[in-house]
Amino acid sequence: MRKTTRYPVHEANSLWQIYKTVPFWKVVKNFIVIQLSRYTPFIPVKNWLYRTFLRMKVGDQTAVALMVMMDIMFPEKISIGKNSIIGYNTTILAHEYLIDEYRLGDVIIGDEVMIGANSTILPGVTIGDGAIVSAATLVHQDVPPGAFVGGNPMKIIYTKEQMLERKREEIL
Repeated sequence: MRKTTRYPVHEANSLWQIYKTVPFWKVVKNFIVIQLSRYTPFIPVKNWLYRTFLRMKVGDQTAVALMVMMDIMFPEKISIGKNSIIGYNTTILAHEYLIDEYRLGDVIIGDEVMIGANSTILPGVTIGDGAIVSAATLVHQDVPPGAFVGGNPMKIIYTKEQMLERKREEIL
C-alpha cells in the first residue's frame, strides 16, 4: 500500500478545486522551473534548479535525463538519493487528484537507483537503494532495495539475492 494522506473534497471534483489546495503562483513558478529543467542538458544546473527553486532533495552525482516531469504541485515531496539515474521522459508524482478526494505522498528514491525511460512513479512510493526499474514501468508500490522490477502494473522480476546470484554467474 502506498503511503499517502487523503483529503476529502466536497462540491466539484478535487482538480476543479486545485487552487484551494496549492497556491496559483507556486504552480506557475514550479511550471517554469520544471520546463527549464526538462530541456536543460547540463545535469549540475538541473540539480541546482531542483534543489534551489523546487526544494527537492537531490543527491550528489544524480543524473536526471531530459524530459523528466517532476510533480508540478508538490515537488518538495520528492527525494532522490546519490548516484541515481532517472531515465528519459519519466514522470514522478507526489499528488493525485480524484473525484471525491486528493492524495499527497512523499516519493523517496534511494541511492544508486536506476529508473528506466518512460516510467511513472506514483505518490507515496519508496524505491530502495540499488533498485532497478525497467523502462515503461508503473511504480505503484514500494520497491525493495536491490530488486529489479518492471511492467504495468509493476512486478518484482528479480529480488536482490537473485540479482547478486546473476552477477556471480556472469563473472564465472
